Amino acid sequence: MTGGPAYWRDGATKSAIMDFVARVSTPGGADFVDIPDRVAVFDNDGTLWCEKPMPIQLDFLLGALRDSAAEDPSLRGRQPWKAACERDSEWLGAAMVKHYNGDDSDLALLKNAVTQGFDAVAVEDYARQVHAFFDGASHPTLGIGYRECGYLPMAGLLRYLEANGFTTYIASGGDRDFMRPIAGELYSVPPERIIGSALGITFEERDGHAELRYRAALEFFDDGPEKPVRIWSRIGRRPIIAVGNANGDLPMLAFAGARNGPALRIVIRHDDPEREFDYTAGAEQLLDAARQRGWTVASMRADWAAVFGAGHP
Repeated sequence: MTGGPAYWRDGATKSAIMDFVARVSTPGGADFVDIPDRVAVFDNDGTLWCEKPMPIQLDFLLGALRDSAAEDPSLRGRQPWKAACERDSEWLGAAMVKHYNGDDSDLALLKNAVTQGFDAVAVEDYARQVHAFFDGASHPTLGIGYRECGYLPMAGLLRYLEANGFTTYIASGGDRDFMRPIAGELYSVPPERIIGSALGITFEERDGHAELRYRAALEFFDDGPEKPVRIWSRIGRRPIIAVGNANGDLPMLAFAGARNGPALRIVIRHDDPEREFDYTAGAEQLLDAARQRGWTVASMRADWAAVFGAGHP
């Protein structure tokens, strides 16, 4: 077994990670797991990168909503175009918290507007838009580019698990094709190991050119109970490690580990207002489950030696 994950402070959480990895990777041990079954799944927003004051993808989507409102000024007084035009991160962030607490009324407005905005866009053109966004966009309060908003300890954990025979996947409520163009650069996770929400896609052949284009309909929303369904559909194996930070991740963490088999569930707790943010809204159920079931809770403040990249705390 290789050394512990980088950027994690010595303590109970780091020890729990290293002890679990040692148990499942020691041949002949009671909890030994063959390499093909060493699967780890990670949420993205709030787990691998910063999600406040709103998820990074929402900031990207605001541009499309503002473009729509510019073409049709009547939209400017309606949500979510109103929030986009006014750069109202509070409404957008609250929509996500309401979703995590079971109220999808505002999120439904957002999803319907977004699907219309990308109707008939070719998948490669969408990827180019994502790259362009990350080239120019910065976090609104942290003063760093979005490319620097990935958590160093989580990158360290990914590398540590991979060095010990794990295959790592991202299973996010965010758009699969928003993450794919950038996940390799930020996390060294290739596109085929990204599981997320997705717009419907159609095949089109015109003038000798074959294209895949999005259509104005959400094919599936990869959150809550849908997460383990999508994980099984894509991987065909139960993960033995699952990491998340919000109520929508609870089913994924509960799904980790076969009956009576080894499993490590890690909940990322945002409790570091100096280096990131301090909040539990939208994570109350997950934190309660962690306490009741004895899952590992990782404190950003206590367990992480660093949060963001070089030159930042």
